[in-house]
This record gives sequence, C-alpha cells and structure tokens, in this order.
Amino acid sequence: MFRLFATPAGLLIEHDRGWSALALSFDQLFSAPDPIALVREALNQARPAMAPSHLLAPLQSQEVWAAGVTYFRSRDARMAESKDAGGGSFYDRVYVADRPELFFKGTPHRVAAPGSPVRIRADSKWNVPEPELTLAVNAAGKIFGFTAGNDMSSRDIEGENPLYLPQAKVYDRSTALGPCLVVTDTLPGATATIAIEIRRAGEKVFSGETTVGQIKRPLPSLVDWLFRENAFPHGCYLMTGTGIVPPDSFTLRSGDEIRITIEPVGTLVNVVA
Repeated sequence: MFRLFATPAGLLIEHDRGWSALALSFDQLFSAPDPIALVREALNQARPAMAPSHLLAPLQSQEVWAAGVTYFRSRDARMAESKDAGGGSFYDRVYVADRPELFFKGTPHRVAAPGSPVRIRADSKWNVPEPELTLAVNAAGKIFGFTAGNDMSSRDIEGENPLYLPQAKVYDRSTALGPCLVVTDTLPGATATIAIEIRRAGEKVFSGETTVGQIKRPLPSLVDWLFRENAFPHGCYLMTGTGIVPPDSFTLRSGDEIRITIEPVGTLVNVVA
C-alpha cells in the first residue's frame, strides 16, 4: 500500500522513512496498465523530500463520476425529497435494478483540494455534504486504489425534479477529494468505516458513520457499468454513494467545516465558502 499526495512541487509519497518525491504524474499513473508496479518503480528512483505544507486534489486530467442509491439510507432520503415531484419511485426501482445510477460529477478544475473551500449554490436553500469512498480506476477499468470524496448536493433542486440532478450535483467546487490517494490492490473491507463530522463556529452540529459493507452493490460492478460504452484515456475517479444523510432540518452554511474520514486515507477537511 502506498499513500500519494499531490503538492505544488509534484507528487510525494509517504513511507516509513519519511517523504520522497516521485518523478511521476497522475496522468501517467492512471494511464498505466499496472499502476501499483509503476509506483514501485518510481519509488526506486525517488529523492528525499520535506513533508508537504499545502496539498492539491489527487488528480490531473481525471474526470470524477458518481454512483447513487447504493445505500438503503440514500434510497430512502432521495425518495422522500422527490416524492412531491412524482419521482419517489425512481430511486426505489434503481436500488433493486441490475443497472446502477451513474452520473457525471466533475472535471478537474471543479474539484476542491484538501483544506480549500467547497461551495453551496446561491440558488439552493438545502445543501448537504455526502461522504463517499471514491475509487481510483485506470484507463483499462482496473481499480487500483481509493480516496475520500465529498459529493456536495443541493437536495431541494434535485427534489424539485429528478431531471435537475446535474444542476444539484455539478457546479464549481461541488466535489472534494483527498487528502491522499491510497494505491493498493486491496479495497477496504466490509467493516471499514466512513465517517463525517460537520462543525459550525467550532461546535459539532452533525456527525455520522457507516461502513463499506452497507454498500449494496459490489464495487467492481459499479466500475464495469461505468466503462460500458465509455473510454477514459486518463482513467477516472468513481464515488460509490453515501450512507450518511443529515436530517431534513439540516442545511450547510457558509463557514461550516466538513471533515470526512476514511482510513488509511485520513481526514478530508473543507470549509464551505
């Protein structure tokens, strides 16, 4: 297992001897037939480096996609929010269907780095973060690692009409990834925890956790569906859905701090602009 960090000076790797700089880019990594072997090769030629003081999002040219209604809790929440718009049964049906819900989430320039602001839409009054295990997938459709993701969502816009999903999900800084990319051939097990905490003026206003085992669909199957009739020359990230939904009375405010933890990735921290 390797932990890769994107910095303004390049790609760094953390190991038991400290930090090293790799002569490697994310595009090279995601395009490689065997990304894990490529990291091992680059590590042999790495040079010592200082611990990073500033992180970038762990991507370069990679698109970010997302899977929806992969948890029972998410199914219930989305059925409730869209009931008045006549879309309540859509989410119940997709939860049990063979074909998953997959949607485009963001291009690299829309993705917020660890420690940088995420945004809520000015035309939305009900906004929540969605903490998600996010898979790193190479150009050949092979999962080679994972990170933590924040799928910012405007629930009132999506609930008004399911056709508004792209507007509820895709806008500037509606996605955050990090703090690192874990490169490994072993995915988190069923007991691995995904946790979130939201702080307002220094006080905790919401927290929750779930486990990877609560995801209904096998993770490789989500990638298989995504790569049907789709090519990703530089690979991609795939968010795998959320099992943690704040109560309907909750909405994010400017200044809220969102903390998403998935080990061994660490904690992704972003503040709402």
